[in-house]
Amino acid sequence: MHRVLIVAVLALAGCGGPKIEPGRVDHAPGRPLPPGASVVELALESHTPGVDVVGTVSAAERVKIASRLQAEVREVRANAGQRVAKDQVLLVLDDREIQEQLAAAEAQLRQAEADYNRTRQLFEARSASEQELTAAESAFHTARAQVDRIRVLRSYTVITAPLDGIVIERRVEVGDLAAPGQELMSLYDPSRMRVEAAVPVRLIPYLSLGAPVAVTIEHPALMTTGIVAEIVGEIDPRSRSQIVRVNIDRPEADLLPGAFGRLWVETTPRPLMMAPASAIRRVGQLEFVGLVRDERVIDRLVRTGPARGDRIEILSGLADGDAILAEAR
Repeated sequence: MHRVLIVAVLALAGCGGPKIEPGRVDHAPGRPLPPGASVVELALESHTPGVDVVGTVSAAERVKIASRLQAEVREVRANAGQRVAKDQVLLVLDDREIQEQLAAAEAQLRQAEADYNRTRQLFEARSASEQELTAAESAFHTARAQVDRIRVLRSYTVITAPLDGIVIERRVEVGDLAAPGQELMSLYDPSRMRVEAAVPVRLIPYLSLGAPVAVTIEHPALMTTGIVAEIVGEIDPRSRSQIVRVNIDRPEADLLPGAFGRLWVETTPRPLMMAPASAIRRVGQLEFVGLVRDERVIDRLVRTGPARGDRIEILSGLADGDAILAEAR
């Protein structure tokens, strides 16, 4: 009875079958490569990394329209947001007082001219002295200068646009009293726009006057290239940054002052590895790719960096020459 039990136990334990020697098991890692799967071979490539710097769109040429004299506003011919042409009339001020001054000055000019002509005739007839002729001539020129001055003042009552542009805002209404130096309107040239950004000091060496810089505008959505026009030679002690102004010559883009923008400041080139973004499979906070070796696919844990379009940087987990599935499976 005991012998039968021993034989049964040995049979269940496999002692009766063929033995498998250690180290002889053939088992390939991973899973078979799916038929028709697209495979991408990775390679190190030189890349110039960049840093986004937040900025604001502004007008390179912005003009404040102010009054040169004190007068009542009679007409306002432009509104905020309106596109105006150079020399187009924007505002008309009351010129009645100046017209009265001009009429009086012109009357004095006529009288001074008549006195001068009469004195000159008398001088030629030797009935007036040279001193009297000089005084009459001086009075005539003074009266003419007064007329010219008042005519210039009268021209200030019609305020025109100094450039082709768009009105940002108007600050007066008909009937308001304009004072000398008071801002009445402001305009900007939409064909000369720029992005102004506070660039950290560590990035300033990568910028130079006249150099191109990639620019992104949020509204309207625009990706373009600008030219560094100005680097302010002063460091803000609070942010340790310098103001950089980048010109954007895109009149067709209808850029608005105050819009959100970014500068892409390129730094020192370095080697990196880029993979298709579609090759990344995410499980929670882990990222995997399908590493292809000997017609089999092995799940490889990787760490990724910034995405650039439809590709993403591989920071660790893969080596130069590795082949991976172009699409995660």
